[in-house]
Amino acid sequence: MQNIVQKINKEAKIAVLCGGMSSEAEISRRSGKGCFAALQRLGYKNSELVEVDENIAQKLKEGKYDYAYTVLHGKYGEDGCIQGILEILKIPYTGCGVMASAICMNKEFTKRILSTCPDIPLAKSTFVQKGEDVMEKTRELQFPVFTKPVCEGSSFGMTKVNSKEELKAAYEEAIKYNDDVLIEEFIDGVFMTVGVLEQDGEAFATEILEIRTKHEWYDYESKYTPGMSEFILPAALDESQTKKVKEIAVKAHKTAGCNGFSRVDFMVGKNGIPYVIEINTSPGMTDTSDLPAQAKAMGISYDQLVQIILNGAGLNK
Repeated sequence: MQNIVQKINKEAKIAVLCGGMSSEAEISRRSGKGCFAALQRLGYKNSELVEVDENIAQKLKEGKYDYAYTVLHGKYGEDGCIQGILEILKIPYTGCGVMASAICMNKEFTKRILSTCPDIPLAKSTFVQKGEDVMEKTRELQFPVFTKPVCEGSSFGMTKVNSKEELKAAYEEAIKYNDDVLIEEFIDGVFMTVGVLEQDGEAFATEILEIRTKHEWYDYESKYTPGMSEFILPAALDESQTKKVKEIAVKAHKTAGCNGFSRVDFMVGKNGIPYVIEINTSPGMTDTSDLPAQAKAMGISYDQLVQIILNGAGLNK
């Protein structure tokens, strides 16, 4: 890909926000170290790694940062909280704004918003709040299903449930993470994921990554342990299917109000329908993460990807 224009002054003081207080903190630190190293290589010598904790507002005020490069995953970092702090402090930041971050962190709200667009296929599902009768709420679903905490990432708390007899235990596992649980019909097909980037106000899809795991489904170990999954890039789709998946990814990104970049996850069923599973507004940036690999496949290096994301830093998103 052609050289990416550096829109941010190289003398700018940039806080690379990572870590945090969610179950995904360690993954965030790995992502943060990668982005920090890239910024240094790009010439942003005043960039600093900043660990996010309960004192983050004070750290940001005292640090007098010009920009925040957010590489946070999970609660407080990907749900609009840190974005709200940055808006109040008037520090331009990368990625999605408060509203889109909050919506996409919550699987229930994501599905409600995406359902307003008839061109975005979604798996049949229901939401169960703590105290509700899980058996009654799932009466119209076909098994197998997945139980998912509505506000967790990296497959934490997720269980594949093959029968009603297994449902209660899976539900109890999910509510350890959140009071609300998404229960979604299992799509028999292939897991695929698509990055969406923005440059000069235009959103475009990366190459599609197809993931074949050695486990029954794409769980935490499959995602973060080298050798546990096979990656096909670009995905084994014909030209028509590829175009369709990319178009739906960009529509989902826009419908949810995302900014800068995101990653849209799909299950492409054996019927050929690409069902949107979720939108990740702060995808991983480690050396084994999906988005950097997808970008590389279309000629965008890791450092160029970091620059594209930085160029999108702003406020009032």
